Order: sequence, then C-alpha cells, then structure tokens
Amino acid sequence: MAVGLPVALAVAFLLARGRFPGRAALDALVHLPMVLPPVVVGWLLLLLFGVRGPIGALLQDWFAIRLVFTANGAALACAVMAFPLMVRAIRLSLEAVDPGLEQAARTLGAGPLDRFLTVTLPLAAPGVLVGGIVGYAACLGEFGAVITFAANIPGQTQTLPLAIYAALQTPGGEAVAARLSLVSVVLAVCGLLLAEWAGRRLRRRVGR
Repeated sequence: MAVGLPVALAVAFLLARGRFPGRAALDALVHLPMVLPPVVVGWLLLLLFGVRGPIGALLQDWFAIRLVFTANGAALACAVMAFPLMVRAIRLSLEAVDPGLEQAARTLGAGPLDRFLTVTLPLAAPGVLVGGIVGYAACLGEFGAVITFAANIPGQTQTLPLAIYAALQTPGGEAVAARLSLVSVVLAVCGLLLAEWAGRRLRRRVGR
C-alpha cells in the first residue's frame, strides 16, 4: 500500500485532469483487477513476472530479482489488487476540488507543481487518506492473487488469510485460525482508528 499509494495518486491525477488519446483504455486497464477474479489476476502476474515472463525474465537476467513465489511477489499481488480501489477514491477527491482555486493560484504566479502541492493535494488529502485505508484493507484480506502468484509458503509468502486457510485445513487447527483471525481484526481496527484520527486532523487543517 505504501509503495502503491504515490503511483495511485499520479494515475488518479492523470485520469482526473488529463485529456489525451487512450485515456479510456488506461482507465479500463487500471480498473481491470476490480472486475477480474483474483485468481485470474494472479495467473496474469505469473505470465508477466514469472521467471519466463517478459518482465520477470528481464528482472531476473538484468537485476537478479525474482518475484514469483517470494515475499516481494506477495506484496506485488496485493498492490495490484488494491491499486484500482486507491485510484478510484483519490480520483473522486481530485475531481471534487474547485478548479477556481487552482486558477486563482495560477494568476498569482504559482506554477503547476506549486499549485498541486499547495492547493490541490491539501484539498484532496482526505480522499488520499481514504484511498490508503481502502488499499490497506484490500491488502490485509487479499487471498486469490497471492496464493496463485506467490503460493502459500510458511515464513515466506504466507499472509494472514493464507495462514487462516491453512489452519482450517489442518485437523484441530480451529484454535490457531481463531487466534490469527483475532490478529487480523485487531490490525484492521487499529488501521481504521488511526485513519479516523488522521482524517479529522486533515479536515481541521483544510478547514483553516
């Protein structure tokens, strides 16, 4: 989520403000993981980032980086599934920003980057925060894409949902599954409380 959020912000800004050929195709591509089964997304990641895939082979040969069946691969699968959710939340927030405020800053001599950092981004900050929350929740619960692309290797690629699933497949594993489920609930609640606190601070700051 931390790595994907800045990229989601850039793509959301491009879709919200950009006017260029292929914009509809980019929009469809960004939102594709939302409508595809997670297992299909994991399979597509295998085709692209596997050791024989076009991107995976290049990473392996040039940089000795292997993503498939690794912890980094599990993070990539989670990021891909959460990406459209983050983009959608941030894009809606950017589209709600009053363009007149940006135009006023422009007439006062502010450049594009200055306007974005001092006007657009602070006003859209609550939406960016929502995008981060949604991405965090999606990563916390992702199952299909992770198990397809990174497998379920204990101590390496086994996430909380995969560990709960593995425990439920083991005779007498209900107690372990219950403890892991409790950890998942605690993490989710802590994330929501932290986001609510940060959201209130952002709203007060923007209101000033």
